[in-house]
Amino acid sequence: MSNSRAFRAIIGRIVSNQDGNFGIMTALLLPVLLGASGLAIDVANQVLAKRQLEETTDAAALAAATALANGTITIADAQALAVNFVAGQMSNYASASELAAIEAGTTAKAVQTSTGSGSKTYTVSVVSSYSISVNPLTQLFASKTVTIGASSSAASQSASKNAMSMYVVLDRSGSMSWITDVVQSTTTKCQNYTSSNWSNYPNLKATAPCDVNKSAALKQAAATLFDQLDAAETADTTDTLVRTGAVSFTDTMQATQDLAWGTTGVRSYVSNIPAYPTGGTDMTTPMSTAYKALTDMKETTSQASKGNTSFSKYIVLMTDGENTGNSGSWNQALDTATLATCTSARAAGITIYTVAFMAPVNGKAMLQSCAGSTTNYYAADDMASLVAAFKDIGKKVADQTTRLTN
Repeated sequence: MSNSRAFRAIIGRIVSNQDGNFGIMTALLLPVLLGASGLAIDVANQVLAKRQLEETTDAAALAAATALANGTITIADAQALAVNFVAGQMSNYASASELAAIEAGTTAKAVQTSTGSGSKTYTVSVVSSYSISVNPLTQLFASKTVTIGASSSAASQSASKNAMSMYVVLDRSGSMSWITDVVQSTTTKCQNYTSSNWSNYPNLKATAPCDVNKSAALKQAAATLFDQLDAAETADTTDTLVRTGAVSFTDTMQATQDLAWGTTGVRSYVSNIPAYPTGGTDMTTPMSTAYKALTDMKETTSQASKGNTSFSKYIVLMTDGENTGNSGSWNQALDTATLATCTSARAAGITIYTVAFMAPVNGKAMLQSCAGSTTNYYAADDMASLVAAFKDIGKKVADQTTRLTN
């Protein structure tokens, strides 16, 4: 028998002899079984750790993007916020050594992706990874650690600002020199004109107490409107969203303040209305002037120069009287002409707000018709109501100008 044949015979006897085979097979398979069990445990741990990291990076990206949209932090602060958020959240799951690795392995990038009409869109991306140890049984067949990674991104848009153009049309007729129901706090004596003593203009004797007249009340009320419009702007949108113009009238139209960015021009214009104005009342030409200015292509071009492809248009008309022209009696033909302009303006998409300040019946009726809506018409029978009316108009316009698009 050759050596090879003898060897095969010995192996054959070992194989055919079942004594102790179970022990041998167990010895051979036990490491494999233990390794498989360890691997199963590690896979479950890795899936859990990855889900925790993904949920954390998702939340971190969203938190940073939202803060940017709210305008409360800078780009650099948002990136730091995202990284700190991941570390803070993962401290609930990771060991001290793993947490240190997470802090070192997390990066965040925030970018402003677009800007238009005051709206800014931000995208925040967060990437994080760290290594976790595997159990000793798995280490028999693999490395001692495995890397867990996750990446997330979130986008958020800041408040979008709608551009607008507004023309204020204000009464500066003689009756605007008459007193209101409010006493001056800084002046003791003045010319307190009323309908009964107006014939003494300009030589009425000063008396005490000094009452605020309608002209002064108008100036205070208009300021509240302009304050609301300024509040609709931000540091990023100053002089890019709000355009205002003004015209005042007696029985003839006065000089105008052309539409311009911001409210500086109209504030100066209103403040320069005489303390004791004179004249009758005719709203036809000033309303036509406001309508034409808002619908002129030059206004569209001016808005477009700031990137505003669309914009809202407003007219605010205030009078304390009725259309009389240079007479002392109501002129229905002037009402008809004024209302024709109001109708054309509304048809052109212009929103009209009207304020009747201690006005007679015919004046109130015309203003109600001009506004075209009861919500756009204000009857102010005292100074407080006048100020409240202008403030409410400003708030409505500002609310329409600011649109949240998160």
